[in-house]
Amino acid sequence: MAVILLLLAIAAVVYPLYFVLIASISDPNQIYEGNVWFFPQGITFEGYQRIFGDIRIWQGLGNTFLYTIVGTAISVTAILCGAYALSRKDLPGRKFLMLIFIITMFFDGGLITKYLVVRDLGMLNTMWAVVLPGAVGVWNLIIARSFFEQSIPDELREAAQIDGANDFTFFLKMVLPLSKSLIMLMIMIHVVANWNSFFDALIFLNDDSKYPLQLVLRNILIQSDISSTGTTGGDVASYAAAQRIAELTKYAMIVVSSLPLMIALPFMQKHFTKGALIGAVKS
Repeated sequence: MAVILLLLAIAAVVYPLYFVLIASISDPNQIYEGNVWFFPQGITFEGYQRIFGDIRIWQGLGNTFLYTIVGTAISVTAILCGAYALSRKDLPGRKFLMLIFIITMFFDGGLITKYLVVRDLGMLNTMWAVVLPGAVGVWNLIIARSFFEQSIPDELREAAQIDGANDFTFFLKMVLPLSKSLIMLMIMIHVVANWNSFFDALIFLNDDSKYPLQLVLRNILIQSDISSTGTTGGDVASYAAAQRIAELTKYAMIVVSSLPLMIALPFMQKHFTKGALIGAVKS
């Protein structure tokens, strides 16, 4: 019974993804008629041709890779350094600093305040407006701090100090090599977050050439919907063609935006499980 339930749960998760994949290369009319279940019908790659033929897609893809790499590097570096410092019992004001961080989990200044800060710092319409405001997640900071408290004993630091290592040397040569699971966990979390992020870009960027992929796909989808609904009612053939293109584009965009992460994440899954368990907060 447990195996059957598990298989049903897997099917409930996997089938929608599989359906989107086969729908992206199927004739929309076949989808409307309910003929697409397990195999594509009326195979066509028009949706992908239209997407990859748009220069905005390639610009957005390049921007997303840039934002993801830079944003992940900044976030992981800040979290590891901050969490290790907060894990040290000899840090002055350690409890007060942690309280300040925790308060930000429950109280937010709001979007207007955030916009004014970004504007006054001169980051509007730059990459930094996308990668810096949410660089440090407090919950990830707590997980990393708990990991260091549980996995890096004080005796190890004392032994390193006897051998002449200062705090920076100990952190770089001892702490980080012993924290590979945590590092991979943080990298995966922030890669996913940065790859899927679009709201900050929507608010802070006004140059189309700097839009990330998710925002570019959103704009293309909106344009497709407007084109399909804006067709005059008397021209049935034009309306049907526009609706067909909109449907093909919609499914193809889901695949294009999701496939890179779906390929990469299985290789990082073991690190995710191990890092999350080791860094779990214990009462």
